[in-house]
Amino acid sequence: MILTLLLIVFLGSYSGKKVQNSQDFSVTGRKAGSILVAGTIMGTLVGGASTVGTAQLAFMYGFSAWWFTLGGGIACFFLGIFLARPLRQRTEETVTGILQTEYGRAAGVFAVIFVSLGIFFNIVPQIMSSSALLVTVLPLSVRFAPMVAVILMGIYVLAGGVWATGLIGTAKIILTVLSLMYCGGFALYHMGGPAGIATAFPRFPWFSLFGRGVNQDLAAAFSLFVGVLSSQIYFQAVLAAEDVAKAKRGALLSAVIGPLIGVAGIMVGLFMRINHPDIIPAQALPLFVLGYLNPWLAGVVLATLLLAAVGTGAGLTLGVSTMLCRDIFQPICPNVKERGILLAFRLFIALILFVGLCVNYLAGGSEIILEWSYLSLGLRGATIFFPLLGVLYLGGKVSPQAGTLAVVAGPASVIAAGIFTPWELNPLYIGLVVSITFIIGGLVHKTYRKTNQPYSEQG
Repeated sequence: MILTLLLIVFLGSYSGKKVQNSQDFSVTGRKAGSILVAGTIMGTLVGGASTVGTAQLAFMYGFSAWWFTLGGGIACFFLGIFLARPLRQRTEETVTGILQTEYGRAAGVFAVIFVSLGIFFNIVPQIMSSSALLVTVLPLSVRFAPMVAVILMGIYVLAGGVWATGLIGTAKIILTVLSLMYCGGFALYHMGGPAGIATAFPRFPWFSLFGRGVNQDLAAAFSLFVGVLSSQIYFQAVLAAEDVAKAKRGALLSAVIGPLIGVAGIMVGLFMRINHPDIIPAQALPLFVLGYLNPWLAGVVLATLLLAAVGTGAGLTLGVSTMLCRDIFQPICPNVKERGILLAFRLFIALILFVGLCVNYLAGGSEIILEWSYLSLGLRGATIFFPLLGVLYLGGKVSPQAGTLAVVAGPASVIAAGIFTPWELNPLYIGLVVSITFIIGGLVHKTYRKTNQPYSEQG
């Protein structure tokens, strides 16, 4: 574990040497190849849910656990095929900056506020999951482990920004793919292959993608799809690419890697269900690693699992800091030089991680964090998803007033639904309906006004 973590520290320090200005820090100066793009995306996307969470859910329900990574893979495919080119045609570095250019300053500011808040709600769980793993495998106290987790996140991203996220993310994904594929292959072999699995489990729910129910599993996939396509760091990876082709290849490579990691996690979960049915489901993957792997390999895998949570937290933190710096700090202080902008980037990262650490200590229970995760997806998706599609595919056809209302009313309705809705309904759905209603209304209203102008005005 120590050797693996030292490799990450080295890559973080090395990446800092590539940063000469704020463009290098936020989008690598737009010089990233497809591997670095994929490393940035997967380094953030593959976290605790994709590894430990997939094995846990497979232990409980079987193949419906695949939606954790399959939904992310579909989102990466959509990002590469449909969004990479129009995003690359923009000059802005942030998705909130794109909204601001199209809909006005108010839309940009509200988007930064809601999206940053939403992403922050997903940073805190990464601190908690990293802390839990540290306490499990190292002699650290519950109070001290979150500090170590935050320090690791700082090392991951503070020196090199996107360079660090990409380089370390690439190393992390290589380690994750190799280690989890080995674990999955080991588990599949010792279960007797597909025939052995078919003998051990009934067809339903274990071999169905909807083992928990169509509504619940589709909701999980859709939430992840919208969440990925509403997060700054994934767009930032596309913008960091050297050209459109490399951006597409990086996104499509991510679309393949994620689901493969999911299949490996499912195999481990099923193996542990057969051989250790009485364990706590969340411990399926860590206990498999500790019980069945060579100690040296187990150390690498445990460090990789830790990096999965650390990397996700670090990547999300970088996304928030980029929006705060580019869309809030620089417009307020337009005369700041490059060194000052770089310093602002790093101070924002340190501040976000410090606040996350404080919230981690104040929150106490994971039950609260689980509810925050739903709120996180809802805030990001309702703020960004449809307003961004309106910019990229309906550029100039949606009125700024309607775009601003969509950016504000979407996430506001998510918060209201989470507080006041008496039935169990994902607030994301309500927020998306409100958001697209304003976008369509703005499109119809602007089209109507244009077609009903007097002839002289049209001329």
